Amino acid sequence: MHFILVAVLASVAAAVPQGYGAPQPPRYNSEEIAILRNEFVIEDDGRYNFDAETANGIVVSEHGTPGLEGAINSAGSFSYTAPDGTPISLQFVADENGFQPQGAHLPVAPEFPHPIPQFVLDQIAFAAQEDARRPSEPSGRYGAP
Repeated sequence: MHFILVAVLASVAAAVPQGYGAPQPPRYNSEEIAILRNEFVIEDDGRYNFDAETANGIVVSEHGTPGLEGAINSAGSFSYTAPDGTPISLQFVADENGFQPQGAHLPVAPEFPHPIPQFVLDQIAFAAQEDARRPSEPSGRYGAP
């Protein structure tokens, strides 16, 4: 009886897959999109031009020139269609003043001066009242070192 039990356990152990196999890669949409245009030119003095366009409507254009202290000043644009169908178009400049994007889809800060909420005005008035009640001369109990 023990022999049969050992034989069954040995056959089960032999049937278990041995070793570790690498996990299968995730299956993404592997549709290939044709590149219609891909031009990239780099000049010896640091200037460059880059233009690309794909069959699904992505268009990228950028150019750069040497700037101050070895920096590169860049300007360009890109456009594509968002997954919800919204056309996205962005123009940008990147120079000594930082990255400056422009596009209709970007959020816009409110105009200044904008209205100040009443609770903020009330807090400012309360702080002014507290300052007015404070003695103008130090009490001598505590002072800066």
